[in-house]
Amino acid sequence: MMSLNGDPSIMSSKISIGILGATGVVGQRFIQMLEHHPWFEVAWLAASDRSEGKTYAEAVRWRLRSAIPANVAKMKVSPAAPEGAPKVIFAALDASIAAEMEPRFAEAGCAVVSNSSALRMQSDVPLVIPEVNPEHIHLVDGQGWRKKSGGYVVTNPNCSAIGLVLALAPLQARFGLDAVMAVTMQAVSGAGYPGVASLDILGNVIPYIRNEEEKMQEETQKLLGTMNGTRVIPAQFAMSAQCNRVAVEDGHTESISVRLKTKTEPQEIIAAWNDFRGEPQRLKLPSAPERPVVYLEANDRPQPRFDIDMGAGMTTVVGRLRPCGVLDWKFTVLSHNTIRGAAGAAVLNAELLKATGYLD
Repeated sequence: MMSLNGDPSIMSSKISIGILGATGVVGQRFIQMLEHHPWFEVAWLAASDRSEGKTYAEAVRWRLRSAIPANVAKMKVSPAAPEGAPKVIFAALDASIAAEMEPRFAEAGCAVVSNSSALRMQSDVPLVIPEVNPEHIHLVDGQGWRKKSGGYVVTNPNCSAIGLVLALAPLQARFGLDAVMAVTMQAVSGAGYPGVASLDILGNVIPYIRNEEEKMQEETQKLLGTMNGTRVIPAQFAMSAQCNRVAVEDGHTESISVRLKTKTEPQEIIAAWNDFRGEPQRLKLPSAPERPVVYLEANDRPQPRFDIDMGAGMTTVVGRLRPCGVLDWKFTVLSHNTIRGAAGAAVLNAELLKATGYLD
């Protein structure tokens, strides 16, 4: 990894960024998280054709508890085209739209930091959690867009995979992983807005989220894989996921069982989580939580109502470690799906890109 060139916190001017899909739930989270960001400032917004030409306040149905930043509220929503856009783009698009639009921006020389699933599994596109696999960021050097125009695409994982992988990475590093089983209880905000109809979800559990199980399985193994020259060799442990939508506003809860390659004791596992730090903590990136993974000792935690805002929503919370009668150990994982699992993940990726010279 390249080191920081000086202290970015005292940069004389901020980097202008644009947001594709600015009116959606994740687009709103981007705006909220970037309002006081020391490195980046929102300079350009784009959304669907029906929003084009309106002020952002007119175009958006704001769903967050904080107010729309005053300067953003007055901005005109631009056409979703590279012409006139900044060179750094945060993308919060549906996969079908992203598959066509993100390459256009990369081809035009933009650094596209994407929350979409469209390009995540492409062999030359980095799928990155900065604490887990920062070295994968260098896959951008092999992208055709970068060679032609300097543009590229970097992605963050699915909202259910990111909390899981942050909990698994310390275990893989210390003990090795042989098998993983995951059952998720995913918040309705993960479906966007308006999301799941109230008569479908209230008093109910929906045991199907389209493509979610496949994403969890494939992305987890890519994220925990190893770089071999210009490609990633996926991790080889067995992986199974079952995904459910539940009537919780924010916060994905996951029941996890693992079989480890090295036998160990519970306190060693807990220490692996609590001691875990990565490149964002070493570099002191602005959005990095001091502790990316925290273990709670109480036998009824973590809970979304109480724990999703730990580390400003960027910390993955783990609890209820106990022996598993089928594999070795089982435990509960909680992560904030629209912050650490979406907008916050992309912002942290952009900070890593800046710290390693890719936004210079």
